[in-house]
Amino acid sequence: MSEARNRGSESTRELIVETALRLFRERGFDATTMRAIAAEAGVSVGNAYYYFESKEALIQAYYDRAQAEHEEACRDFLETEDTFAARLSGVLREWVRVSEPYHEFAVKFFKHAAEPTNPLSPFSEQSSPAREASIAIYRQVVEGSRDRMNAELREELPELLWLLSMGMVLFWVHDTSPGCARTYRLIEVTVPLVDRLVGLSHLPGLRGITKDFIAAVHELRA
Repeated sequence: MSEARNRGSESTRELIVETALRLFRERGFDATTMRAIAAEAGVSVGNAYYYFESKEALIQAYYDRAQAEHEEACRDFLETEDTFAARLSGVLREWVRVSEPYHEFAVKFFKHAAEPTNPLSPFSEQSSPAREASIAIYRQVVEGSRDRMNAELREELPELLWLLSMGMVLFWVHDTSPGCARTYRLIEVTVPLVDRLVGLSHLPGLRGITKDFIAAVHELRA
């Protein structure tokens, strides 16, 4: 009985999330109320609030689900690819692919996520679970690579790659090309440049520059 109840609870939770995302796309985040979400999902308002305390909590659920889908999409090739460029390119391309169904929603929602003080910002404390999970994927990219790189840079690289991915997200949000072809092209031209810079980082003549760069990262993070 408990297992069946848990399945029912999870089904209801997913129904509420799906309904909320559809209404956010159709009406916009601001114009969509929890009451409207509950009515469209066929549940009581109290039941909707039982699963999600606010609309913001629904967006965090979307973040978590999108992140889980991205992790699953990356699993197989991260187990087989061992070059830094292939691993990074694959992770970025898979993010675009699994995010495609949410592109229209992201375009309308971006103004909220872009506000630095908004809890829905990917940099907010509330978004830290999804952010840390995303950084963990880029840690896999680095740790599973056989390419040589500066040891100090290797430690910092997962978070730096996540920041790079945030730039890709911004580009993707504004990409109106068919199938987001311009975003895929951006990945195609950017990854070799990042790969080259990372590959040069261990060379004696560039260690000083790498060290200065890492020091700047530490200062800005403080």
